Amino acid sequence: MTLRVACVQMDSGPDMAANLAAASALVREAAQAGAQIVATPEVTDQVLPPTAERAALAHAEEAHPAVPLFSALAAEHKIWLLVGSVSVKSETPDRCANRSLLFAADGRLVARYDKIHLYDAALPTGERHKESRVFAPGGRAALADTPWGRLGMSVCYDLRFPHLYRDLAKAGAVMLCVPAAFTVPTGRAHWSTLLRARAIEAGAFVLAPAQGGAHGGARQTWGHSMIVDPWGHVLAELPGQRPGILMANLDLAEAAAARAAIPALCHDRFYERPWTLPTSGV
Repeated sequence: MTLRVACVQMDSGPDMAANLAAASALVREAAQAGAQIVATPEVTDQVLPPTAERAALAHAEEAHPAVPLFSALAAEHKIWLLVGSVSVKSETPDRCANRSLLFAADGRLVARYDKIHLYDAALPTGERHKESRVFAPGGRAALADTPWGRLGMSVCYDLRFPHLYRDLAKAGAVMLCVPAAFTVPTGRAHWSTLLRARAIEAGAFVLAPAQGGAHGGARQTWGHSMIVDPWGHVLAELPGQRPGILMANLDLAEAAAARAAIPALCHDRFYERPWTLPTSGV
C-alpha cells in the first residue's frame, strides 16, 4: 500500500501563537500538495531557554491551544497529523511532559506519547543540556494503527536507544516517527547515520521532521529533516535549517520485503551477561 507523507521543518521560537501559525501554514501546504500523513517537529509549540519556568508556563493537554488547532486542521484536510511534540503539564511537580500527539483524518486524537529518554548531555563544544530539569520522562511506548499500516512514535533523543524502535517494529510498526530538535554538533555528526540505522534495524520507514535555526537565541538546531526507507536509503532530505516541507511517496510493501530478506527481528537469542548492569546511570 502506498501513501504520500510530509515532514514539516520549523524554526520555533518563544512566541507560541507565532509558532502555531507557522506550523499551520506548512501543514496546509503539505496537505494541498497531496500529503496523507503530515508530521511536525519536536517542540512545535514553543522553544524556550532551558532556564525558563517551562513547567509553570505549560498548559494542561486539554487546555493547550495546539490541540483544537491541529485537530481542526486534520479534519479540514482529511489528513493524519502527527504533532511532533508540545509541552504539557505532567503529574510530576515542577516538570512538564514533552508530548507527541497523533490526530486521525477526522480530527480525533488517537495516540499520545511522552518522550521517554531525556537529553542530559555535555558536548565537547562546551554546550550543555539538561532536559530532566524541566521534563518528566515518559514510561510507555506508543503505537497507532493508520489506514496504511502501524506507526510507532518517538521523540528526538529516543533515536539513540535502538531497542525502543526494535520493540515498535516487533509490535508491527512499519513507519517510525522521529520528530526532533537535534543540536548542531550532534546533528552534523550523528543525525543521518542514526536515522538510517534505525530504519535498517527495524525494516521500517523513518519520518524525521526537525527543528532548524537559532530559535530566538534559545539554542541552535540542525534541521535536515529526512525520510528514510527500510533499506536505509534516504528518500528525501531538506538541506539546511530553513523552514519548509519535505515529501515522499512510500510503498509500504517495502517494509515487508526488507524484513523477509533479512529477518533480524525474528532472530533474537537470549544470552547470559558476564556482568551486572546498574539500575540507572553508567
